[in-house]
Amino acid sequence: MIAPLLAIAKRRCPTLTLAVADGGYQGAATAAAVREDADLPLEIVKRSDMAKGFVVLPRRWIVERTFGWLGRCRRLAKDYENRTRTAAAFLVMALIRLMLRRIVRTLK
Repeated sequence: MIAPLLAIAKRRCPTLTLAVADGGYQGAATAAAVREDADLPLEIVKRSDMAKGFVVLPRRWIVERTFGWLGRCRRLAKDYENRTRTAAAFLVMALIRLMLRRIVRTLK
C-alpha cells in the first residue's frame, strides 16, 4: 500500500501538502488510508476517455520527466540490484548527481 510510504515522506518533508497519483490508486479505501496514515489529501490524475494518442496530464509529466532523467543512468536502466537498499542507494546517488549538475550549471 502507498499510505505507509507517504507517511514516511510526510515525516521527512513536513512541507508536503498533497499526494498526487494516477488512476491505479483511485478508490475510497486508498484515499482514506492516505488521509489517515499520512494526513494528506490524495488527488487522482486520470486520463480522459476522449483522448487519443499522447496527452500531457497535469502534474503527471513531472513524474515521467524524473523517470526519464533516471533512465539515463546506466545502473538504473535495468534492475541489476538484488537488494532494495542497494537500488535505493543508487537512486539517491543519481538524484544527487542531477542536483549537483544543476547547481554547477547555475554557477557558471
